[in-house]
Parts: sequence; C-alpha cells; structure tokens
Amino acid sequence: MHLTVGYLATPTGDDGVALAIALAHTLDATVDVVLVVRHELPDGEPGRGQYQEILLERGQDWIRGAVDAFAAAGIRVESTVLLGDSFPEALMNFAEEKNSDLIVVGGARDGLFGGHIIGPVAGALLHSSPIPVALATRGYAEDAPDRIDTITAAVPTKPGDDNPLPFALELAGAAGVPLRMLSLVSSEHLADTDDVAELRALQLAAAEANLAVAARELPDAPELDSIVAGGRTLESALKKLTWSDADVLVIGSSRFASPKRIFLGSTASRILAGAGAPVIVVPRAE
Repeated sequence: MHLTVGYLATPTGDDGVALAIALAHTLDATVDVVLVVRHELPDGEPGRGQYQEILLERGQDWIRGAVDAFAAAGIRVESTVLLGDSFPEALMNFAEEKNSDLIVVGGARDGLFGGHIIGPVAGALLHSSPIPVALATRGYAEDAPDRIDTITAAVPTKPGDDNPLPFALELAGAAGVPLRMLSLVSSEHLADTDDVAELRALQLAAAEANLAVAARELPDAPELDSIVAGGRTLESALKKLTWSDADVLVIGSSRFASPKRIFLGSTASRILAGAGAPVIVVPRAE
C-alpha cells in the first residue's frame, strides 16, 4: 500500500506523521510526505519572487522534521515541497498521481487531547477527496503506538447508506489484524420503526449479515467480531465503546456524496467528533 502524508510543521502535522508511522509499520506501506507552500503570483514587485524562493527553502527545512521522524521509526520516505494555491487540492492531486491508497493528516489541535476537531485542510479533504482519508486524533503524537492492532468498521443498518466494510476488509487483510464491525443504535431512530424491540431486531440482523459477509471475504482473519452499541443518542452509544491507542475506526461517506468521492454527512461527523481513535473516511462506492 502507499500513503501520502500531508504535513505542516505544527503539532497537527506531528499527529499525522505519528499515525502514518503506525499505519506504515502495520501495512508495510511506502510513504510520501508532502508540504505545500502557497504559490505567490507575480505582480511586478521585485521582492515577490525572492520571497517565494525563501518559502520554498524554508519548506525544505520544515519537511525535514517529518523525514527525520520517519527515519527514527525505521521508515524510508520520499519528501516533496509543492507550490499551490490550495493545500488540500495540491495534496489530492499528488496522491492521485502516486496512486495512493490513503491520505493521512492530523486534525485541529483546539480543545482537549483525544477526539477529533476538523481543521480547514481536513475539512476540505473530507468533503471532496477521491482517496480514503486517515485523520489522527488530537495529541496522537504524544503517545502513539508503533502499530495498529484492531480495525473497526462502522457499518450501516439502513438501506442506501454507504458501507465502508469492503475497504475495512481489505485493510484488515493487508494488516493481518482483527476486524470488528460496529452497529450504532440510538432512540433517535425510533421514528423509523414502531418500537424499540423492532429497531433492536433490525440492528442485530444487520450486524449478523455484516459478520457473515466478513467471514466469507476474510476467512483467514485472526479475529472477526460484530458489536452493537446502543444509547439514547449517537454520542451516548459511542461513549459505551472502549478504544485503545492502536485502534482505527473506518466510516463511510454520506449517501449524498458523489460516486468515488468523500462527503462527510451529519451522522459521520458526529461519529468523528465522539470517536476516541484515528478515523479513516472512505469515498462513496460507485
């Protein structure tokens, strides 16, 4: 597998690098790390071109911090400093040219450690990327694992919702790690059914169906599990889950996403905000 890592010389960038290191170790992946310097358009001022050169030189200095972090972890990477008007757009174009399997970035650092806050770069990626995006939790670099040891897929329980299970199966197979399928149940969905018992039965049936699919597609997996987490709200259901530092959660795009593009819907956004593990968001299937 191939990873493209979007880097900023900030704690956010360090979080993304730490997640990329864990993923690279787990997946035996090749890695490109990319830093984007804003393109300065010529305006006739003699100093602007010189300023652009200074930024490019500093970009090389800044990206060296990421290269050194990978080297310390025993991972050889290629580094690139790009000129671009948009960091997310330049990053997506680079990743497509490299046929990357994942784009890896850190989230915003506002608030407490753990969980996710979507910054401007991650926000743009999560609403347009044609490639799955892995987002590190806040403070991930403070105590990052060497490897990922569990993949969790948040599987849909309603027709029409995009299912990240195929990608999660591929990821777990490549990594040789356990896969657990997560169904989230909340009483917010009571309007869709007659009573709680019926809703619970539908959720359990969907979980069992997903487990059967996974067992067929990944017969040699070390472990397969299917769990249902329930609560009055989606957030309360998420709080009942336990996450280790080496977990990764895979979620799908909104049903309104364009084919082969990520579009983070309202439910996925709430899952992202409440998850205590790095999250991979998968583009909608065709």
